[in-house]
Amino acid sequence: MKENNAYILGTDTKELHRLGIQHQVWAEEAQRGWSLAQFTAGQTLLDLGCGPGFCTKELAYVVGSSGKVIGVDRSEAYIAHLEQVKKLHHLNIEGVLSDFDTMKLEPNSLDGMYCRWALAWLSNPKEILKKVYQALKPGGKMVLHEYYDWSTHQTEPNYPALDKAIAAALKSFKDSAGEIDVGRQLPEMLTALNMQVTSIRLMAKIATPQNLNWQWPKTFYHSYYPRLAEMGYLTQEEVSQALASHSKLEQTPGATLCCPLMVEVIAEK
Repeated sequence: MKENNAYILGTDTKELHRLGIQHQVWAEEAQRGWSLAQFTAGQTLLDLGCGPGFCTKELAYVVGSSGKVIGVDRSEAYIAHLEQVKKLHHLNIEGVLSDFDTMKLEPNSLDGMYCRWALAWLSNPKEILKKVYQALKPGGKMVLHEYYDWSTHQTEPNYPALDKAIAAALKSFKDSAGEIDVGRQLPEMLTALNMQVTSIRLMAKIATPQNLNWQWPKTFYHSYYPRLAEMGYLTQEEVSQALASHSKLEQTPGATLCCPLMVEVIAEK
């Protein structure tokens, strides 16, 4: 089933698999952030932009049977998937089908919030963060993972066709309603909400053809580059050349790929 406008990369089974790989690459960083924020048993946590629920599931184990995780997402397919995860693993999860503008959060109801790659696609991240802030209890924490500088996405050696496709992807993001590098703005946004920023951590990943990190950009290229052709940022020939160049890079001894630079920001109410 194809959902219109639910996600920039879609919500079909191929994208579900890509998100699973993506989560495996970033799961350790997510868990470290939750630990720094002292997420623990008995808490009520919000997974903002939960997607199919890879993090929601893990957070549900963190809060245990005495806690609860609320997963909010605008994709009907992903909330349905989250319901299956909830039933299969007998977890205390509440899946909420909603966009962030219309979501309802009870004041002083949350002990914490986690959000990964959701604010970058919004035209109004400040307003959404304010909604979450109002729902946090005193002492509640936000853990946010967003891009700090997507332009750090580069390869060595470089191939012009692949470079062109990477640049086209970045341009498509810059042309969208949100700010792809919203991570660098988060400390200022959170401070303006009178939150205390307790931790800022850059997260960089170098991929080689032999490690799992490589599969993250690889699956992104195969999913997103054809969409760039549909949107007019690349021709079909340029997409084919870019993917062929990536295959050559994959076969090049000593090749490296610098993934886009991420940042973790943790703040306390």
